[in-house]
Amino acid sequence: MPPSLAPGLTPLMAFAAPVVLLVFSNIFMTFAWYGHLKVEHRPLWIIILVSWGIAFFEYCLAVPANRIGREVYSPAELKTMQEVITLAVFAVFSVTYLGERFTWNHAIGFCLIAAGALFIFKGPIRV
Repeated sequence: MPPSLAPGLTPLMAFAAPVVLLVFSNIFMTFAWYGHLKVEHRPLWIIILVSWGIAFFEYCLAVPANRIGREVYSPAELKTMQEVITLAVFAVFSVTYLGERFTWNHAIGFCLIAAGALFIFKGPIRV
């Protein structure tokens, strides 16, 4: 483990803070990437600038999440956690904001990705 990057954090906070920060950072990034799909009447250059502005706040949460998370998680675990959170946030966003249907195909695909995440967190496999 690296030297303490977040002095003063309790062990519980070191485990929980990255998860909470990544959830909120992914909410911002999902809006930055996909929120514009409901605003088709604006010029693309405005959409890009607004998306960059939203993404700034995502980085303000994601970077500390990874710094703090490195105290207790490996980089592979942090990346895996981020991807699983991204899919969960996007699933809710696509249904509630974009009005998309959530199908069995989506559920099965997400479960397979979660199964892959389990291998990251429970590894290495010893043979």
